[in-house]
Amino acid sequence: MAFGKIYSYPQNPRTTVLLAVAKANGLDVEIVHEEPAKGVSAEYLKINPLGKVPTFQGEDGFVLSECIAIAIYPWFALGATANPLPREIFTSEFSYCNLVPELSYTFLSFIEITRIVTAQNEKTTLLGKTKQDYAQILKWMSFSNSEVLSNLGGWFRPLVGTAAYNKKSVDTAKAATLKVIGVLEQHLLSQTFLVGERLTLADLFATSILARGFQYVFDKEFRAEHPNLTRWYTLIHSQSIYTEAAGELSFIDEAIQYTPPKKEPKKEQPKKEAAPKAEKPAPEEEEEEDKPAPKPKHPLEALGKPTLALDDWKKKYSNEDTRSAALPWFWETVNFEEYSLYKVDYKYNDELTQVFMSCNLIGGFFNRLEASRKYLFGSASVYGANNDSVITGAFLVRGQEHLPAFDVAPDFESYEFTKLDPTKAEDKEFVNDAWAWDKPVTVGGKTYDHADGKVFK
Repeated sequence: MAFGKIYSYPQNPRTTVLLAVAKANGLDVEIVHEEPAKGVSAEYLKINPLGKVPTFQGEDGFVLSECIAIAIYPWFALGATANPLPREIFTSEFSYCNLVPELSYTFLSFIEITRIVTAQNEKTTLLGKTKQDYAQILKWMSFSNSEVLSNLGGWFRPLVGTAAYNKKSVDTAKAATLKVIGVLEQHLLSQTFLVGERLTLADLFATSILARGFQYVFDKEFRAEHPNLTRWYTLIHSQSIYTEAAGELSFIDEAIQYTPPKKEPKKEQPKKEAAPKAEKPAPEEEEEEDKPAPKPKHPLEALGKPTLALDDWKKKYSNEDTRSAALPWFWETVNFEEYSLYKVDYKYNDELTQVFMSCNLIGGFFNRLEASRKYLFGSASVYGANNDSVITGAFLVRGQEHLPAFDVAPDFESYEFTKLDPTKAEDKEFVNDAWAWDKPVTVGGKTYDHADGKVFK
């Protein structure tokens, strides 16, 4: 049965499960190669202006892609049906068309794409037997997509060279991945499948998300420590509908390790013969055009060159363990007559909602600090949970005043700056915790666990 096209690239984990589901339902799906990392075609951008994959385009031109997800409730109302989906359900406030009226098609999240494909077979068991099964399936799909994938990507992508390497970030992502993997390991202790007693969409989806882990970092030692996950992954990967889409199962003995890029020696340029000096033309009587004004210097440039180059500390922090190596070096090396420490607190914590949005807010602030990058190092983090969080952090600043470094960002007034005393144990402890990301903070008498953060370096 001709069903449509899927735009993606080989071995994309999110595409593997789509192909497996299409296979299970006897649907003929054409694969069109589009790879965002290498640039997508102009034609594809007409279908998905964000240029992300995967995107599904049905035979009737109906387009589904990652963007704003439609609320789950309409899917329960529709149920598994082979009839065309009524377009009027996409006129709700969740529809992307309401945000971009000039688009004549609707965008859905990846989970909805999978749901659509599966729903074409009204006899399918991939969606479970009951509404409770279906709710559990959506739960594990959401868990894999939001909790597993983001942390796992932060672990392996810098190691394979598809993202910038930062040892602290990789270690943090690894720890977060092992924590969420622990949830799966415990669940599968008494379960053969994620939901119920037979294969469901949750198993196929989660397996495709975990595939990169087994390809790069889930080595022999990891598999020995996670026997339940390994047993389940082997079982699901061995299902014919999955193997035909993903290829044969294989495991690694050792996890991939980070290899710094080699520095190529500079090529010697042949010396050019000196050209004969041209005679200077006689000065003309006409006035010369005014030269452009020189670019204004950063006010902190007037302080001169410090004994500690800030880049030396940034490299130390990025490449060595924070608690055991980087921080002891920091306190022994930094001259606090040349640098100062500041605690930075967001003034409007009561307005924070989703953790990821708060982290994006920090990222925007950091982007606007670019002009002061040579004079600043620091970290700001979100502590707490959705709708109950705070933003705080610590910065090392060239000089003794914070204003020259921070006023390059228009929104710096949204933050409160408190100078810290490096000789006080409590201030020193706050800096250590803010840069190590491994302890909670107490604000207003309430304790908040670390949720997410960003480093400015």
